[in-house]
Amino acid sequence: MQNMIFPFHDRSPKYKQIYEKLKFFIEQGDIKPNERLPSIRQLAESLHVSRNTTLMAYEQLVAEGYIRGESRKGYFVNELEPFLVHEIYTASQPKQINLAPTVFVDFRADVVDQSHFPFKTWRKISNQVLTIKDSFRYGDPFGELCLREQIAAYLFQSRGVKTDPNAVIIGSSTQQMLVYLGRILRDEFQSIIVEDPGYDGAREAFQFHRFMFETLPVYETGVDLSKLEQMHSQLIYVTPSHQSPMGVSMSIQQRQLLIHWVNKVKGYIIEDDYDSEFRYTQKPFPALASIDSTRVIYLGNFSKAFLPGIRLSYMVLPQHLLNRYKEQFFLFENTASLISQLAMAKFMEEGEWNRHIKRMRLVYKRKMQHFVSLLRKAFEDKITIIGEQSGLYILVKVHLNCSKEWLIERAFSYGVKVYPTSRYVIKNHSDKPMIKLGFSNLSFDEIQLGVELLKKAWS
Repeated sequence: MQNMIFPFHDRSPKYKQIYEKLKFFIEQGDIKPNERLPSIRQLAESLHVSRNTTLMAYEQLVAEGYIRGESRKGYFVNELEPFLVHEIYTASQPKQINLAPTVFVDFRADVVDQSHFPFKTWRKISNQVLTIKDSFRYGDPFGELCLREQIAAYLFQSRGVKTDPNAVIIGSSTQQMLVYLGRILRDEFQSIIVEDPGYDGAREAFQFHRFMFETLPVYETGVDLSKLEQMHSQLIYVTPSHQSPMGVSMSIQQRQLLIHWVNKVKGYIIEDDYDSEFRYTQKPFPALASIDSTRVIYLGNFSKAFLPGIRLSYMVLPQHLLNRYKEQFFLFENTASLISQLAMAKFMEEGEWNRHIKRMRLVYKRKMQHFVSLLRKAFEDKITIIGEQSGLYILVKVHLNCSKEWLIERAFSYGVKVYPTSRYVIKNHSDKPMIKLGFSNLSFDEIQLGVELLKKAWS
């Protein structure tokens, strides 16, 4: 076999496509045992690729035992066990190779706007941080003091939370902090109240410590606190500023009711205040921790508002829990990057964080309005839009006689990725299929294209 020609697609590297094609030919018996393959140069010329590309494909096949290289002779096909060839052939017979459609628009919610990210400023500050002596050491196990001071000042100014910097704990993610928090709460509490639907990552963290769950129903109109008095748990996890995933916010009356309840049962509220910066109809509500800091554990992060990959989150603990936490974890290394902590501290100190939030609130508000307007025009009364007042995504309840699986598959067949909300639900299922649509990293044109394609897919 001297020449070989087959087409390439753009969904994976060319060396991988060559490797997969040759592997398929060998397994199917199209290339016989001990048959000589084209040389690296010959294959590169016939496929119009670089020699390095064909070399990488051959090296992978050699590593997996499909072919062997013989000095001064070239590459030859190894013999496979007959039963293995038969199993491969049998398994491959019923399967039809379907190439996935090209994705034109991805309505994922775990990304941020790239076009407005302050690249130059962040790069300049990061470079400055690398020149200081503090960057070349291990970090404080509870987070760098300079960042804790900036967070304490920011929380007082923006969320009304008055705290000492020493009560702030820095970590790499909200979920990681919940795992650590669960460790110090588990000795005193055996169960916890969670929202339904609610953030599944938090449930996983609590489940890690074998907490039992009681559920608090959340609807399009808000959280139902009416059954709170009948529950046995003294711990509750809530997302009051922008409920995950329903997008509703707790009213001041609900917040006061919750504070009254937690003082009565002598428990704790775990307040996950993610996405609180992006409220579009009025100013953000004050945090629960601003009403009563003795019974509220406050959680925040920089992922949604700034950059997911920075992996920076923080927690504010009441004093009695803070002492317990520090005793438990003072020998543990901090999981957050020291460089990122120092850079973020300087970013906040120079006023760049507040400028970034102000700028992005306007950007995301315009995108949200554009998105909602297009959806209402395209689908009219066939959908209900939930959560348009805040956040970086919306939920769409679809009033069609179809399943969520059909909606997702049909959208994908038209080149659009949309996401289910079933992962967030325990038992409070919606009467109609509900789809999650993020818009943060999409341009206005991409949002418009996505809605047009969804209309075709779901018509």
